[in-house]
Amino acid sequence: MLPRLRWLLALALTAPTQAAWAAAPAAPAAAAERFDTVVVDAGHGGDDHGAKGPRGLLEKDLVLDVARRLAKRLAAQDLAVVMTRAADRFVPLDERTRIANEAGADLFVSIHANASALNRVRGIETFFASLEATDESARALARRENLAFGEAAARAGEIDPVRAILGDLLATEHLADAQEFARMTQRRLATGETSRSRGVKQAPFVVLMGVQMPAVLVEIGFLTNALEESRLAREPERERLAGGIADAVAAFKRRQDARLGVADAGKPSTQ
Repeated sequence: MLPRLRWLLALALTAPTQAAWAAAPAAPAAAAERFDTVVVDAGHGGDDHGAKGPRGLLEKDLVLDVARRLAKRLAAQDLAVVMTRAADRFVPLDERTRIANEAGADLFVSIHANASALNRVRGIETFFASLEATDESARALARRENLAFGEAAARAGEIDPVRAILGDLLATEHLADAQEFARMTQRRLATGETSRSRGVKQAPFVVLMGVQMPAVLVEIGFLTNALEESRLAREPERERLAGGIADAVAAFKRRQDARLGVADAGKPSTQ
């Protein structure tokens, strides 16, 4: 799909107004012929605290710390890393997608922590974008995360005929890659020894719909579960999570470079 068409489809999902269409910028430059850039998106920030644990751990602080650890590991892999936020500040939806798209990134990883009214619920979930949610809990989670960007963003995650057509056109290009990376990430994070797997799922997360690259959203645990909050508060668990995502990125990079015929791609890793 042409870059200009991808940009217009993304715009329709995030800001479908006549003024926005008129103000469309020039198409982004073509991506480099190798996997070399990752966008790390720490959810929430600033006045938007996100989920809160019974002992007071805030999602915005937790995910920023994990995002920084991940960025450091990716840089050690000689990858260019772009963070949508590197400090405790709120970043609007359009700025997050703009940062990712202008970077011409090869992958977008959004890091979040979950919450539930049932304090026994725990585990890790990895999502890719779809207008159809896996189940009602996935749809409710997407709506809650979308609301962090305001009512307009929450409405953008709801299905209507026009958005369904545009969303299908936009998602098809990167859907298989996003699903593949989601599986690789989930397998490395939810080992069963330290954390329960809640599976790979799909839901209408607008932060994933607006980017022009494979994109996933990782819910690294439930802060509303006291045991998970306690574990997520500790450095070893944060390092384990960052390391697991970094390992998934490295494996995904090898596969993408091999598909592009990059000479030094190496042997693809098993999932």
